[in-house]
Amino acid sequence: MKNLGILLSGRGSNFEAIADNVAAGKIPAQISVVISNRADAGGIESAKRRGLNALVIPSKGVPREEHDRRVVKALQDHGVDLICLAGYMRLLSPWFVQQFPRRILNIHPSLLPAFPGLEASKQAFDYGVKVSGCTVHFVDEHLDHGDIIVQKVVPVLDNDDDHTLAARILEQEHIAYSEAVRIVLSDSFKVVGRRVVATAQ
Repeated sequence: MKNLGILLSGRGSNFEAIADNVAAGKIPAQISVVISNRADAGGIESAKRRGLNALVIPSKGVPREEHDRRVVKALQDHGVDLICLAGYMRLLSPWFVQQFPRRILNIHPSLLPAFPGLEASKQAFDYGVKVSGCTVHFVDEHLDHGDIIVQKVVPVLDNDDDHTLAARILEQEHIAYSEAVRIVLSDSFKVVGRRVVATAQ
């Protein structure tokens, strides 16, 4: 059984979607630890309610690499095979990423490489795009940049505002993230250039 580690900073709705799919047997893994850099993160309370190991490793006032080392040690102590960033509002240091090559996933609410960074769905809406969506990708040393595993397209409706668009994108995030986790855990893929390609099992 593979071990998942979840990193989050807020309410953790993507964590909850993953946890629900783990509990339902739709993801062949267990969540071994949930870590937040914020004590007030709603996702930590949710993890505790689910009976999961929930740790707070505060980042405020701590040098980035020192904080990263504490988080990496906690992940290693819990035997984590795959890390899922679920609204983790910190840019990982290159050293952190190097400890888990192609074993850190992130989800972003746009069709990368379009609209990286914060408030991506608002960026897309304000730009006037006709379609947006979400992207699950491997994490590398750059912001919202690594190889793409899964993308879901969400049309922008004429009566949308940035909030309704963001809500519909979030629904697809919950589907896409678990799909990507299953692909990576199955090891039935290869990376060709920047393209993650499924291989026969």
